[in-house]
Amino acid sequence: MKDAEKIQKAKILLEQADALFITAGAGMGVDSGLPDFRGVEGFWNAYPKARELGLRFEEMANPEWFERDPYLAWAFYGHRLHLYRDTVPHEGFSKLLKLSNSKKYESFVFTSNVDGQFQKAGFGEDQVMECHGSIHHLQCIDDCQKKIWSAKDTVVKIGDGFRAADPLPHCPDCGRVARPNILMFGDYGWNYSRTDTQRDRLVQWMDRVEEEGASLAIIEMGAGTAVPTVRNTSEQIAQRFGVPLIRINPREDFGAEIGIAMGALEALEQIMG
Repeated sequence: MKDAEKIQKAKILLEQADALFITAGAGMGVDSGLPDFRGVEGFWNAYPKARELGLRFEEMANPEWFERDPYLAWAFYGHRLHLYRDTVPHEGFSKLLKLSNSKKYESFVFTSNVDGQFQKAGFGEDQVMECHGSIHHLQCIDDCQKKIWSAKDTVVKIGDGFRAADPLPHCPDCGRVARPNILMFGDYGWNYSRTDTQRDRLVQWMDRVEEEGASLAIIEMGAGTAVPTVRNTSEQIAQRFGVPLIRINPREDFGAEIGIAMGALEALEQIMG
């Protein structure tokens, strides 16, 4: 199938659907200027200090740094917090939101991104599931009271040598250092209660769409094979509803009935105009 045919088929599916299931990985944010940390060089270009320390993303994004060197940990996560907070979602988000608002059942978003870009673009908190958590929420490093709180008032200043300055974000209950409410690598201390609540809402929405016989369209953007959570979820729901999966990915568009080898913004502009 040629690109033009794929675009046209995706357009028809999205136009005719009663409900949209939108799934997204790190590639979704690239057109907004966000790094996707693809490969060690990509990560090191974004964080030269990690190159100097010989740390890969998988090693840096590890909760043990909040114990071993919280000033380094908060330099990394503080920089990302402010980067994501300052980033303007690209036009593709608006196109998806406009389409979602025109549907009887609107949409639900499933994303591995922790950047909060869908909410910033206007999607409701009650229609997004962040399977790896969110950088815009914090928890105690010890999860002492099983609480999650907003990071909206958190400001992290980063000094020379890529180290956060005092005061570091801390737990309001025990006073120990706080950490982002994000699922990191080798992470046994993540408080997943917020994500569980989001999952419950997704299940309820999906069950309603199925029970009422609504037509569902599934569009996935920027989800790679390195951490295949998003791809697997897209494929499972496509199989459950017996519908084609629209997969947008410039390098890994394979494995879907409609694979479009483009970036998210370019593909959405072609599909939706």
